[in-house]
Amino acid sequence: MRDKKEFHAILTQISGGLFREYGRLAGDFDFNRYVLKIHFVQDAAEDGPTLFVVRVPQFISEFPERLFSSAVRRTALEDLLVRKISESIEGMAHFNSSGTARRRFQIARLGQKILPRSSVIVTDEYVEARLYASLPREGEVIPGDAVLELFFEDLPAIVNTALIYCNLDRDEVEHTVGLMEDTDVIRQMLPTQGMVGFVGDGLLLSRKPGTDLPDFTRNTSLKVDVSARLEVEVPHLSKVYGAGIPAGITVIMGDAYSGRIEIMQALASGIYNHIAGDGRELAITVPDAVEIRSEPGRSIAQVNVSAFVSGHACGCAPEACSTNSADAFLSQAAATVEALQAGARVLLFDEATSCSAFLSSDQRLTALLGARSGIIPLAARARQLADDLGVSLVIGGETCVAEFIPIADRVLRVNRNVISDITEEARKATVAQPPPRAAAIDVAALAEQQRWIVPSSIDPTLGREDSYICAPNVHTLCFGRSTIDLSAVSQLADIQQTETIAHILYYAKLRYMDESHPLREILDLVDRDLSTEGLECLARELRGDLARPRRYEIAAALNRLSTLRVQNPTD
Repeated sequence: MRDKKEFHAILTQISGGLFREYGRLAGDFDFNRYVLKIHFVQDAAEDGPTLFVVRVPQFISEFPERLFSSAVRRTALEDLLVRKISESIEGMAHFNSSGTARRRFQIARLGQKILPRSSVIVTDEYVEARLYASLPREGEVIPGDAVLELFFEDLPAIVNTALIYCNLDRDEVEHTVGLMEDTDVIRQMLPTQGMVGFVGDGLLLSRKPGTDLPDFTRNTSLKVDVSARLEVEVPHLSKVYGAGIPAGITVIMGDAYSGRIEIMQALASGIYNHIAGDGRELAITVPDAVEIRSEPGRSIAQVNVSAFVSGHACGCAPEACSTNSADAFLSQAAATVEALQAGARVLLFDEATSCSAFLSSDQRLTALLGARSGIIPLAARARQLADDLGVSLVIGGETCVAEFIPIADRVLRVNRNVISDITEEARKATVAQPPPRAAAIDVAALAEQQRWIVPSSIDPTLGREDSYICAPNVHTLCFGRSTIDLSAVSQLADIQQTETIAHILYYAKLRYMDESHPLREILDLVDRDLSTEGLECLARELRGDLARPRRYEIAAALNRLSTLRVQNPTD
């Protein structure tokens, strides 16, 4: 392996040369405290930033093994190191004459959620950071001084401040890892206690408009009434208090300004752990919970919506419904079935983001409405879904939840950010008669419907490119000639996760779609590969910008691909 003196000599030789001379830097170089790995350098600056892999041996970085002794702890530590690298890069931003900050190195910019990524890898032997850099140039010429500063000042500074344990705040590291372990303990405990979610006392509900960031200017911390109060013991925080969301059917009542909407959003977000200071550290939900929203205009491909539509009310056979533009009701019905087919065990609905006709009907108007139209609301099907499939439903609302109260296992009320258990009170009240129970169907067969993907319908090509993949924002995915609208897929964490979904679709096409496979089987195979091989299996080249998504968001993107074609086994 070459050393840093040889690396310095190469930089000196290419100084003043054309940009393509950067290609001579490819290879591994020993910088004494770390190894710099450069797999490939683009021929031109327009081709994008270059990936630099920095590997620090553990006998140099000296992170205690206890900090990454489990998958949960490792993910927490890796996430913290990415944030520390990002802080270091921000601190050395170079400003041009117009005052614009230029950051020579780049790494994934993280949001409030913690999830497995490819940006930093911690093992027993080393700590590895994957950085991108826009190599300095003046026109097409390599400026020697700027390059030397990049590799012999900026890079060592990043390593020293972010990848060496003794240079970090040890209390912060311990707290970060311990907090994630505590939340994971609660998440693992929930099913054993017959619960699907937990919202901690003091939870900060408010977010800054249009962002996922906490809004400390508003006093919207959650208070848990003694009627709903639950005590949980955890390893590091000792005891925490909050309200448990039980399995079965739970109604969360409250108007739009009571804090109910924010609690439902926190439960949807609680599938991930949050960084310290976010305010939702103790919003914890089981990992297979999916929020279902109405989404007028989306496409649907061969989805069995017969649980919610009878006859041809939707304009097509409900057992294999297809449309290029679904209405509000049909889109939510299809999203519900798709989530069940992907394996979801908890479904979250809120009145604010739902089609009111999908949630419930008003029996007082039945006589005036005349003959039934063939629409079957969720309230009429909820008990069968819960009893026959073992699926839990959490429904939040003010006016559309009345029909759920007679069939609910638990009724919680939110009033001025205080959550209380009013189950007995609600059962005694004559709020509504139980909804007419829909004719029983085989809901197990509904969830297990085999939708076989037609391989040619998954096409990421664009022009001469074998795959055109990009994510302009968190809720938009460009996949070949198609643009996938994910605006109703609320549980996406960040843009890296969204783009990773596109890589997964391409990976699944190459590896598992040489012939037709049912969607659920493909999701199982991808889950297995990501768990055993890691995110590296998704790309031919090493990447530092991948973040693992859940199978439910993968399925949601695939189901919203306008070119998607599926077949049923009988076809």
